[in-house]
Amino acid sequence: MSSATESQAVIAEPRAKKGQTQDEAFYRAGQWKLVWWKFRRHKLAQLAMVTLTIFYIIALFAEVVSPFDPQHRMKEYAAMRPTKIHLIDSTGRLRMPFVYGVERTRDPVTLRPVYTENVEEIHPLRFFARGDPYKLWGLISWDRHLFSVEQQGEQITPFFLLGTDSLGRDMLSRIFHGSRISLTVGLIGVALSFIFGLLLGGIAGFFGGVTDEIIMRIIDVLISLPQIPLWMSLAAALPQDWPQLRTYFFVTIILSIFGWTSLARTIRGKMLSMREEDYVMAARLDGENEWSIITRYMLPGFASYIIVSLTISIPGMILGETSLSFLGIGLRAPTISWGVMLQDAQNLQTVAQLPWLLWPCAFVVIAVLMFNFLGDGMRDAADPYVTG
Repeated sequence: MSSATESQAVIAEPRAKKGQTQDEAFYRAGQWKLVWWKFRRHKLAQLAMVTLTIFYIIALFAEVVSPFDPQHRMKEYAAMRPTKIHLIDSTGRLRMPFVYGVERTRDPVTLRPVYTENVEEIHPLRFFARGDPYKLWGLISWDRHLFSVEQQGEQITPFFLLGTDSLGRDMLSRIFHGSRISLTVGLIGVALSFIFGLLLGGIAGFFGGVTDEIIMRIIDVLISLPQIPLWMSLAAALPQDWPQLRTYFFVTIILSIFGWTSLARTIRGKMLSMREEDYVMAARLDGENEWSIITRYMLPGFASYIIVSLTISIPGMILGETSLSFLGIGLRAPTISWGVMLQDAQNLQTVAQLPWLLWPCAFVVIAVLMFNFLGDGMRDAADPYVTG
């Protein structure tokens, strides 16, 4: 054998062993490891996971990342367009990011405020700049904001990345604070739907008979009802003098009334097909009780589907809360949510004059798309033996 042939054989042998090792690892891997390997190949799902993680971090630390207090009314800057960030000043000199000061005048025809930049007044942007005081999570008092312009006493430096509303409140700060309700209402609603769907669907599928018939007829009735009018009726029935926290809790319950039906039907079908499997029969003969059989043997068989279903259900909950609040029958001011903020954009004339009031709509669209991408990735990963 020549030296070249011997070299090729030496190189080929480790490759074969490496491929054999990968195949063995693939077939020996557990269910969740296979799901994770497949999920990592779904680029959109990974992008969605990163984006949603950022969204929830912002919601958790909204006071810190917001440049202003969301309820701070700056009347001298009402209905102001988004502030431009500059890197080069009027003399052509390169600087760190900064904003110009603003001079306010009025249009002599429409009497609307007009804001022009004062190039002689430069305000550099800073990290953890001093601004409106707040209490983080209601516990920690602080006055530092992640990025802003250093505030000098009572004087406000105009730094509004997404503009201000008609009352002079910073849109970006309100969107960050509104994400707390708009994003968590989906999680709470889906959690309630998960409990109802898993419990009732599991009972119907496992026990069958009269219990199955009763639960399925209830599901049929709920599915046949028009959801949006019923949502509106139930939300409008809430007392107007209730505290916003209590209203928020009941809105999540209303959104969960219909969310559990499809999950319950699917779980029932899977329970019916799995309860006659050999390993379930073996568990019964071994003396396992019903609860142990369901939780230890049956639910893990389609746990990946449950996770995917929950992920896809969250956007519906977010859109439901946004729709109810937009129509004025869900959450109301002074509570801040994306739907409540969009109430200001109901007037076409207002939207034409202040188009930046529609920024909450963009965040709703992004959040819903990211949850859908994440659900698609998890649905593909739930069957890891399928190549893609």
